[in-house]
Amino acid sequence: MNRIKKLVICGIALLVVQGTALANQFNVLLFTKTAGWHHESINDAIPAMRGLAQRHNFSLEWHEDASRFNDDFLAKFDVIVFINTTGDILNDQQQKAFQKFIQSGKGFVGVHSASDTEYDWPWYGKLVGHYFKIHPVIQTAIIENIDNSFPGMQAVRSRHLWTDEFYDFRPANIDSLNYIMSIDENTYSAEVKWGDLESKGMGDFHPMAWYHEYDGGRSFYTALGHLPAVYKDQVFLEHLYGGIYWAATGKGIEKK
Repeated sequence: MNRIKKLVICGIALLVVQGTALANQFNVLLFTKTAGWHHESINDAIPAMRGLAQRHNFSLEWHEDASRFNDDFLAKFDVIVFINTTGDILNDQQQKAFQKFIQSGKGFVGVHSASDTEYDWPWYGKLVGHYFKIHPVIQTAIIENIDNSFPGMQAVRSRHLWTDEFYDFRPANIDSLNYIMSIDENTYSAEVKWGDLESKGMGDFHPMAWYHEYDGGRSFYTALGHLPAVYKDQVFLEHLYGGIYWAATGKGIEKK
């Protein structure tokens, strides 16, 4: 083998090694379509997610085009992240593609008003876990870390002062939810009334984040994420990435 051929082969081998080293560890679709209330914080969530992608070496594609929810397009992703989606955002065919995506062993992450999405789709209701009911005014309260074994929860103190828009939820849509964060209703005013709809809170246990395996795939949800400034908060970003990492890979839960 002459010297030129050897150099070519060595060059190709080096490119292969470099390509392997630089490969993204998983692929994420960020979806922020709204058919109801549009959160200002979506504008902050997008660069925050891009920063997480750079920091943790995953690929990120952002869309609000529901027509891309088809088998061929979704196949290249490992997890779909709904950040502050609202209302009825997917038609019947797009819903079927999303279901097949989860059933193939892939992951879902819902943030804040992802629970204010697709109320008339029972499958999605079970995927997200709870539907949003109502919320009081934005205020400060103490959130509680109730499962430090889930990835990203190590950044959240056992009792952690937090300012956000705190959701009340309807009853769980499925029994398999693993709760990892709650809120102490004694530390804020949970009372709220919107016309005929009112609430005094959820009582002794008020969940704020959870995960579960569902229909062949994985689902993580956090109710935090209303305020734009939250997407610059390192504790929240670690919490969010922990959910993305687990939903994409199924890894990271420590044994209790």
